[in-house]
Amino acid sequence: MDKKMYINGEWTGGDLEKLEVRNPATGEVYGSVPMAGEKETRKAIDAAYRAFDSWSQLTAYDRADYLKKLTRLLLENEDEVAEIMTKEMGKPLHESKGEVQYAASYLEWFAEEGKRMYGRIIPPHKQGKHMEVRKQPVGVVGAITPWNFPAAMITRKLGPALAAGCTFVVKPPEETPLTAIKLVELCEEAGIPKGVVNLVTGDPKAIGGELLSNPHVRKITFTGSTQVGKLLMKQAADSVKKISLELGGHAPIIVLDDADVDKAVDGVLASKFRNGGQTCICGNRVYVHEDIHDEFVDKFVKKTKELQVGDGMEEGTMIGPIINKAGFEKIDKHVRNAENQGAEIAAGGEGYEKDGAYFYKPTVLTGVKPAMLIMNEETFGPVAPIQKISSIDEGIKYANQTPFGLAAYVFTESVSKGNKVVNALDYGIIGWNDGVPSAAQAPFGGMKQSGLGREGGKEGLEDYLETKYVSIGTE
Repeated sequence: MDKKMYINGEWTGGDLEKLEVRNPATGEVYGSVPMAGEKETRKAIDAAYRAFDSWSQLTAYDRADYLKKLTRLLLENEDEVAEIMTKEMGKPLHESKGEVQYAASYLEWFAEEGKRMYGRIIPPHKQGKHMEVRKQPVGVVGAITPWNFPAAMITRKLGPALAAGCTFVVKPPEETPLTAIKLVELCEEAGIPKGVVNLVTGDPKAIGGELLSNPHVRKITFTGSTQVGKLLMKQAADSVKKISLELGGHAPIIVLDDADVDKAVDGVLASKFRNGGQTCICGNRVYVHEDIHDEFVDKFVKKTKELQVGDGMEEGTMIGPIINKAGFEKIDKHVRNAENQGAEIAAGGEGYEKDGAYFYKPTVLTGVKPAMLIMNEETFGPVAPIQKISSIDEGIKYANQTPFGLAAYVFTESVSKGNKVVNALDYGIIGWNDGVPSAAQAPFGGMKQSGLGREGGKEGLEDYLETKYVSIGTE
């Protein structure tokens, strides 16, 4: 599967050096894309800049029609997109199909939300004035997306950008560019005008550098690590670009003494092991009250051992491969560190390499202590460390002891306890008796070092708009 880039409505880059894309479940080359750099990125930005005037002047209803057509095409091609995603990223096929639907939900949501870019009339403070607020698109958007959700992390940015009247240049990750290219093929099929959507693959430093330095780019949207996010913030400062960042997390899960244990077990399983634990909001630390600890662990371990590891294209697979060797080694480092400091391995605890592919068995650690590495760093893998707590306040204390604040979870049947935890946690997303809180109509984003801005919901559109205040003398 050899693919090209998409710039100003043309597929290009066939003459450039190739970047290979490997199937993480087999280690085999699945496809290739052009290795572009500053020159190609500049062309894409120029195309988006030229297309901005005409696209932004369309009515919100016209832009919504394009997004609705793209939504329909994406759902019609669900099987093909899901297969590409599984073969380049590794997640089980049923999860890839779920992501396609999730990705489409953002396009559908923002197609409608774009019709509600309301301004307002301000009561004047004296006669002879008319005062109003208008909303307008920010301009050309540069998007840098991650490998773990190759479709949804694009549509969560593309949907509001296009709905607001912005034009778009996306740089997909080196690991998973083929899903992004398929999405752009569907944009072309939907008839989205030339220059409105552009895609550049290749050298992340060169492409990112041009997006950050080019004055025609007025907004950067990024999903990825906090380390890279900080670098982008510094680079964006030179031209004072608008920036939104969805960065790393270290999500705690608090299971209180009055929790429905079966509900909590299912919720933690859903949060922890979705996408093999390679998600930014998956539970990374589990704090279980001592009164129900043993019952929770017994049931959780039993269900964890039932999860089948393998190629995402194989029926029955629940845990796919780890994206690469570095990711695998980090997971094993966390497990070995915990084991060496006294944690017990109740399930899993080891991984394996096969023909250049890396797999890690779903793992449960008990007897975990606060100082262990896994309780202080994001693992990004299928490992659930469980620490015993004796009170609600202890759970809150441990949950907040991190510079990150993306997602957190609490399981309790008590309204008063649940509200206490929710109010005390410094996190942008909280699942209360819910291990999968994400939805297109809800704001997604973090506090502290987990980022700036929100995606999804009505808040997701605001990040692509400028506010213009107009004062008119009427006398």
